[in-house]
Amino acid sequence: MRRATTKGFSRTSSLLRERIRKASESRGFAESRVLTHWAEIVGADMACICQPVDVKYSRQAFGATLTVLTTGAQAPMLEMQKETLRTRINAAYGYNAITHMRITQTAPTGFAEGQAQFGAAPKVEKPKPDAATCAEAAEVAAPVGDDDLRQALEQLAQNVISKNKNAKKGV
Repeated sequence: MRRATTKGFSRTSSLLRERIRKASESRGFAESRVLTHWAEIVGADMACICQPVDVKYSRQAFGATLTVLTTGAQAPMLEMQKETLRTRINAAYGYNAITHMRITQTAPTGFAEGQAQFGAAPKVEKPKPDAATCAEAAEVAAPVGDDDLRQALEQLAQNVISKNKNAKKGV
């Protein structure tokens, strides 16, 4: 027989499971997975521009209306992708739970929720400068005595030289 090694401690997830369920049900989410795994359900590109606010079930018809919060600039983009978003969410539910989607730019309960950040934009890696650019930048910053300042000036010189070369190419 295996003994429990927790010595009276419980996992945080087991302690919070009931509270999370109650909080999500108060917003109309029968399944809290839509809230907790939003980025995996709708994709990282959609998750960084919107978040679910609530689900309203109508008495007359089958299905619910999902309210999604977004910023003003992203609302037209989200409107065009609304059907794709609805399909992904319904796949998470396992049936056609969401029949309508409402896009809002402010939270229905107040402005505190509207201040939430949706997510960071994916980082775009800059191309590495070529050897000639690095050598030219090192030559420009060589007279500086302080190492940290010289490295910062080299980086700045690389950026300026690369930008000037790209501008001449028409990039």
